[in-house]
Amino acid sequence: MKKITIQDIQNLKDSESPFATLTAYDFTSARLADQANIPLILVGDSAAMVVYGYETTIPVTIDEMMMLVASVARGAQQALVVADMPFLSYQVSVESAILNAGRFIKESGAQAVKLEGGREYADRISGITNAGIPVVAHLGLTPQSYHQMSGYKVQGKTYDSAEQLLDDARAIETAGAFALVLEGIPSELAKIVTNNLKIPTIGIGAGIHCDGQIQVFHDILGMYGTFVPKHTKQYANIGDDISQALDNYKNDVEAKTFPEKHHSAHLDAEVLQSLQNK
Repeated sequence: MKKITIQDIQNLKDSESPFATLTAYDFTSARLADQANIPLILVGDSAAMVVYGYETTIPVTIDEMMMLVASVARGAQQALVVADMPFLSYQVSVESAILNAGRFIKESGAQAVKLEGGREYADRISGITNAGIPVVAHLGLTPQSYHQMSGYKVQGKTYDSAEQLLDDARAIETAGAFALVLEGIPSELAKIVTNNLKIPTIGIGAGIHCDGQIQVFHDILGMYGTFVPKHTKQYANIGDDISQALDNYKNDVEAKTFPEKHHSAHLDAEVLQSLQNK
């Protein structure tokens, strides 16, 4: 099975071939994504909420993220695995950004890293890529800026903010990012950004005009029951199926209808007879 490369991702844009990507957090999810021929898996810092139960992405640590990235990397035999760099793993300095990005590549098996922010982090992007590590950038609604943005809000709705986002996109492309996530921005702005860049854009809540789309594994499969983010189309309702299955399991155990005979190992009749006669 051929491993997807950053050139393969670029080729999808160049050939005007829309592509689906996923945010996933474990070995099993990665294997399923591979079976669906998903070309890129992001191990997102949204794991802070989905996996670890934090209220925002901000508390998750490098070590917590690395465990998940390693799990996904073992499961993804084909997809390009991108590690999301958590809060304060790249903001402090270029040197620390390079060292922390390097840990994700060397210790967790990722092929690339992702970081949030525009021109203010162009030197981080340049430094990391110059160290031989591919970078995905992220503009628009950037969850690590939750407090600064006063919550999760659509970005780029005014002329000034839209112009700044476009300038930031050009700056991060110049710095060497090989792809750009656009989150929570107007569809029309995403189209303008996509048309102005040579690198692929990957949208989440950014409309149809991005080169690719990304969604969270748990969201599109309905793992949360009735909760569906606005940007998500739910393709299954597995949360309800799991709840029903667990309820059936509990009922079978309590009724002593599980395990059945074929679920267990059994002694030979001769051995059983000898033990019973002791």
